[in-house]
Amino acid sequence: MYKYAHETTVEADIESTFAWFEHEGSFRRLMPPWEVAEEVRADDSLEVGSQRVFRFPAPGAPFLKMTWVAEHTAYNPPHHFADTMVKGPFWSWDHTHDLTQSNEFTTVLDEVTYQVPFGPLGNLADTILGGRLVKKRIKRMFNARELRLQRDLEQHAKFSDISRKRILVAGSSGMIGTQLVAFLDTGGHEVWRLVRRDIKVGANEIHWDPVNGDLQPSDIEGFDIVIHLGGEGIGDKRWSTKRKQAIRDSRVISTRLLAETIASLENKPEAFVLASAIGWYGDRGDQELDESNSSGDGYLPDVCVEWEAAAAPVEAAGIRTCFLRSGIVLAATGGALGKMLFPFKLGAGGPMGGGKQWMSWISLEDEIYATHHLIMNSTSSGAYNLTSPNPVRQRWFARVLGKVLRRPAFAPLPKFVVKILFGEMGERLTLDSQRVFPSRLIEEGYDFIHYDVELALRDSLGIWRKKDV
Repeated sequence: MYKYAHETTVEADIESTFAWFEHEGSFRRLMPPWEVAEEVRADDSLEVGSQRVFRFPAPGAPFLKMTWVAEHTAYNPPHHFADTMVKGPFWSWDHTHDLTQSNEFTTVLDEVTYQVPFGPLGNLADTILGGRLVKKRIKRMFNARELRLQRDLEQHAKFSDISRKRILVAGSSGMIGTQLVAFLDTGGHEVWRLVRRDIKVGANEIHWDPVNGDLQPSDIEGFDIVIHLGGEGIGDKRWSTKRKQAIRDSRVISTRLLAETIASLENKPEAFVLASAIGWYGDRGDQELDESNSSGDGYLPDVCVEWEAAAAPVEAAGIRTCFLRSGIVLAATGGALGKMLFPFKLGAGGPMGGGKQWMSWISLEDEIYATHHLIMNSTSSGAYNLTSPNPVRQRWFARVLGKVLRRPAFAPLPKFVVKILFGEMGERLTLDSQRVFPSRLIEEGYDFIHYDVELALRDSLGIWRKKDV
């Protein structure tokens, strides 16, 4: 048997800290941000007998799926809970969580007792490989959990004096939506999902069919906040005429249906939050852009203008409306960064089209926390750029990502190759230059977690230097 212990201190009382763990969303929030994991079951309780189940790619064999079933074996709120692995990759895994409070701080002591597969042979293999199989993975995981717990509780504390909200989220299954729903749940909000598939029995879900205009007003009565994040992925495929129409329609038609339905309600929500993108500004070279700038020219600006305009019925009804003009959201499990990792890990990354174009990025954490700020701040309204205050040129981003991954990053990808491989989609998403600043978020006092792209990448990938953790 081997043991691992990790101590986390948060600026929160013990009751709030324990409550964070008790919410179903904590399961998703505690997943390392670089792990692709599918949540199968997460009971909204830590009581004895409750379970949390997830599937994940096998280490070294991502095409194989492994299942981890954790069952809670002890429960003494707000001081202690424990779980054991009843199914999973280890021969055994027992995890205790002990919470103690001193003044305004709470300390969480995690202690794990585990046995790797194949007993002594497994331990020997892990030792020979420098702990890469087990020990270093466990340490990375708990470092990530510490950061997530500290940051989540800090963000929730900023609005602790405001009543909890009843929130409806469309587009909840995507990279951003999944984490936003989990985060809001850990803050004690009642979160529902607006889904196009069949609803799950017992889940907080409401069905709609935006293609056929099917959304029952009675189903969405009584929500305080409605958030719409849905839309076809713009970077998933080459842009044929049909694909471009699907990208546009998935945003504009669904937003218009939702906005018109909300405007017709007897009990209207206090706020409507709509995803948009910095594609609004188009290719603007070195020009510094903020929310005061007009839209650009071309396909993406046209889509964004129509997208935001589709929310007009909500604005006309006097409902507070926020538009999230998001930049390149950095997450290891998807989006632009997820697509870059494979070539960069092979040492084949580098400047694209010369690399002079500006990249306006934002970490997934700041995307979630900034959205939360706009939800909870009753004076927030209008368009907001969700980007870091420090955009970088693409060649600098490539250099930093190569540094973090410890790989060379000087293999150029000329413009003509981008056009041949990816067509118009590649040109617009990788070669357009957008130097965007979040002026309105800064004016409202939002404090970014990640100002520096290197630290954002290290947090996303779990590749820290000693001074970072």
